[in-house]
Amino acid sequence: MSSTNQGILGFGGVLVTANQEIAEETMLRNYYGKICGLFVLCLPILSQAGSILEILQVEPSVESQDFVDNKKQFQLHTLITEQRHPKTWDLGHKIQTNTLAGIEMLLSVDEDVSAKILELSKNTTFLEQAATAVKEAIVENRKIYFYGCGATGRLAKQMESSFWRPFWKKMQSLPQWATLQKHFPDIHNRLIGEMTGADRALISSLEGFEDLQLIGKLQLADHHIEQGDVIFAVTEGGETSSVIGTILAGVSHYDMHDPQQVAAAQKHLYFVYNNPDDVLLPFERSRTVIENKAITKICLFTGQQSITGSTRMQATTSETFILGVVLEHALYQLLEPHLSKAELYALGFSTTTIRERLLSFLPVREAVYKAQNAISQLTEMEANTYANKNTSVYFAQKPLITVFIDSTERAPTFRLFPLDTIEATAKKSWIQVWTPARDKLDAWEKFLGRPFCGLNKEMYEAPFSENIQDPYLKAAAIRSLKNAGDEQQFLYDFSYSPKNVDMRGLQENDLGVMVLFANEIPQLLDPSSSFQSWLKTFDEKKAKVAIILVLADVLTAENPVMKTIASLAPQAQIVQLPFDNIGDPIELRQHIGLKMLLNAHSTGVMAKLGRVVGNTMAYVNPGNLKLIGRATFLIQSHVNDKLPMTDKISYREANAILFDAMEYAKKTQKVGQNTEVGLSIIRILESMKNKKAFSWEGAEVILQTYGLEGYLRNNEMKN
Repeated sequence: MSSTNQGILGFGGVLVTANQEIAEETMLRNYYGKICGLFVLCLPILSQAGSILEILQVEPSVESQDFVDNKKQFQLHTLITEQRHPKTWDLGHKIQTNTLAGIEMLLSVDEDVSAKILELSKNTTFLEQAATAVKEAIVENRKIYFYGCGATGRLAKQMESSFWRPFWKKMQSLPQWATLQKHFPDIHNRLIGEMTGADRALISSLEGFEDLQLIGKLQLADHHIEQGDVIFAVTEGGETSSVIGTILAGVSHYDMHDPQQVAAAQKHLYFVYNNPDDVLLPFERSRTVIENKAITKICLFTGQQSITGSTRMQATTSETFILGVVLEHALYQLLEPHLSKAELYALGFSTTTIRERLLSFLPVREAVYKAQNAISQLTEMEANTYANKNTSVYFAQKPLITVFIDSTERAPTFRLFPLDTIEATAKKSWIQVWTPARDKLDAWEKFLGRPFCGLNKEMYEAPFSENIQDPYLKAAAIRSLKNAGDEQQFLYDFSYSPKNVDMRGLQENDLGVMVLFANEIPQLLDPSSSFQSWLKTFDEKKAKVAIILVLADVLTAENPVMKTIASLAPQAQIVQLPFDNIGDPIELRQHIGLKMLLNAHSTGVMAKLGRVVGNTMAYVNPGNLKLIGRATFLIQSHVNDKLPMTDKISYREANAILFDAMEYAKKTQKVGQNTEVGLSIIRILESMKNKKAFSWEGAEVILQTYGLEGYLRNNEMKN
């Protein structure tokens, strides 16, 4: 289906064309009256007399009125990435009784990525252009700049710290390095992966930053990106303000009145996104990019996500793999004049075309899909760990960034506490991530491949104060800037060190998950390795153990590695992910296979624990304008699916109650603990059922007792 006629599946299962324009409220009312479960459009429906706001005696706050009336550009429920996927429609309920069926549902949606890659493989023109631009930039002593926000920001970090830096570190051990170093001086630092909020944002997002084009512009300048450098601005939705600010700042380096300058810009500026153009064009900030002739657009639209709006899933999978292929091909082009075919093959360059590199995704995806039985067993193991009030510790070396990303992205998606700081007096985060390192600074170095880098307050504070007009965004950005500097590196310790093990208080029945790539697996045979040490530590603490092996061939019980594991951790749950990874020079395929496995697993864990309703992220944290819009949409949709036609609530009402819930969380000092979406849904439905105000406290009791999925299944109010 082409991007111009792709349909959007709404909450009630009704297909609505993505480019259908509805500007009049009368038309909104027609849709409102016809669609059960309502596909809500950007314009709110006016409140009626006797409304839910009157019952609750809630007056819309100034912030709510401002959002509904003035922030329509952040009411994004028309985006296809914000719609429900039919394959996972009933995930939240299904996985409760059949974990394997739930994992199969989640993994099946990755077939959409395969379909997109097959489509791209038929015409690789733009990808070839981008790879050549990267290669030429290196030859000309220029920079490569990847920038994203949230999940795509972590993608950008991965381009630098998982793919680029480890590859060149590997090259240093080769005899050819002395010659290559002369051709490519300072090659390690030539590719920069940056995200909105810099390195601190790897832990959790910084409120207010994502909604600012200004910060993308400032960070570009901070890294001294200039004309001739190659920029990849990556946004899953295609509308992220900070990412758009980055690419438009790149455009400003070129003279738009000079055709040669425009042609040069097209070779150096790339905007990568996952929604069709016609769906994005109504949003002004997206339109400024899509209609800009100086920018090369690469649309990687794959459809709805397996969890509604959770673009860390298929959208970021496609972007990570395809941009990784571009980088891999650029490295091949760069090295081909300097190395023999045998030397290139030894490095893992077993294919020579972008098409072949793209198609290598298919067997990786198939291998992950076939591992669903083992994945589902791990999912049950980890879900039970949290249900029993225990915590988990993930341990990785080469796969560290992919493991870390999946772990930290659980927090905003499913409303969990972010990773604990070393100053925390009690553990709040359900999860920890460790890597072999001496101490916290060494761990950051192992993680990033370079020292930690935050935002310099002196560079950003004045522009924030002087150039941000919106008072709410200004206040949020200045607050967040205080938590984005270099000092943040001292607050987190990911090291597997005796001090950290003791501080974190590993308990009996906690869960340890160790993850290894193919060339690390032999280290399990070494008694002096950190891998054996880690297994012994968890055995001594009587903790549960799981091991994920990304490898070339399945290991049988008679294999020495399996025998070693059996002797050190006889009860270990082992997940093997086998596929041919010989032709994997930057370990892209191993990372992407592990990403798909962990995404399905961690989402399955949270669905098992009731933090997914249907396939919607009803525990989403409304921490920025986009997520406030998503939260409002979820409240209205789930509520209206239960109400008779005469009692449907409007977008404006849902938003007013959402902001009231956010205020309640602040007053009770429960910010980050409750789900405003779930509490709002329960309070509205209970109030409408009894025609009198139901309290937030009562909604909390119901949520904690039944969970939102259980409550909605048992609460039928339709006529």
